[in-house]
Amino acid sequence: MAEVLVYVDHVEGAVRKPTLELLTLARRIGEPVAVALGAGAADTAAALAEHGATRVLTAEATEFTEYLVVPKADALQAAYEAVAPAAVLVPSSSEGKEIAARLAVRIKSGIITDAVDLEVGVEGPVATQSAFAASFTTKSRITQGTPVITVKPNSAAVEAAPAAGAVEALAVSFSDAATGTKVTARTPRESTGRPELTEAAIVVSGGRGVNGAENFAIIEALADSLGAAVGASRAAVDAGWYPHANQVGQTGKSVSPQLYIAAGISGAIQHRAGMQTSKTIVAINKDAEAPVFDLVDYGVVGDLFEVVPQLTEEVNTRKG
Repeated sequence: MAEVLVYVDHVEGAVRKPTLELLTLARRIGEPVAVALGAGAADTAAALAEHGATRVLTAEATEFTEYLVVPKADALQAAYEAVAPAAVLVPSSSEGKEIAARLAVRIKSGIITDAVDLEVGVEGPVATQSAFAASFTTKSRITQGTPVITVKPNSAAVEAAPAAGAVEALAVSFSDAATGTKVTARTPRESTGRPELTEAAIVVSGGRGVNGAENFAIIEALADSLGAAVGASRAAVDAGWYPHANQVGQTGKSVSPQLYIAAGISGAIQHRAGMQTSKTIVAINKDAEAPVFDLVDYGVVGDLFEVVPQLTEEVNTRKG
């Protein structure tokens, strides 16, 4: 069976969930070979092997942390040349898409970004994407070179499939451009204790109907009861009620959780573009004619200031 390269997103050896999803998808089309770079790369092997990686190629050069994306693109190219894979899968983060694009240019291959599913095709892997603000679903394949595909988080359920996970050192020769842009400082992101928005299985978002920054506390309370991330519509962000980093929509972040709860959000196309691929969508809005109700799986017509606290209380009661 052909091998499939999987770029590993990890933090000092802790593998992030989107990579485990990639391994699940990679097993549909071949044998996953993981590429882990930077500090703690070798520590990823156990988790990667548990989820199907037959081999784990590692490199821990300081260039991966001291400089921006180019050293990682150099390493992924080295892995490509060593393995000659049937496809290359990369998480659809901003960094991941840049690495994938650089690799595709270097190896003269096509690229598909933000795939939400992957299947075997007669002439190579077929990727499913959501297009035009998730109004359409497309199926695409690469017709030139080795397919390079980035996959959105929460596109596949993580499935364990123990494999050998043999660790092998990856020899990397860095290009002249690798040291062109140096990282001079890093500031740790302040932790909220909640999941990362783009990776969360559940997202609770508030919109214009929340009517003030102080009222986002009820959105946060529901999110915390569910172990969810907190999102916000553009209207709420533009009003200064919640940080831009939490904006869901065409000019914010795209999310695809198992459950998306929209409270006080009308459902304008700008917001729908960022959450329409969610598996189950629930809306709470006192306007029965709000466009969001055309999209949802479940809708509650009611005042969010009454509905959301009751929902939070019910969730906490059932957990207790």
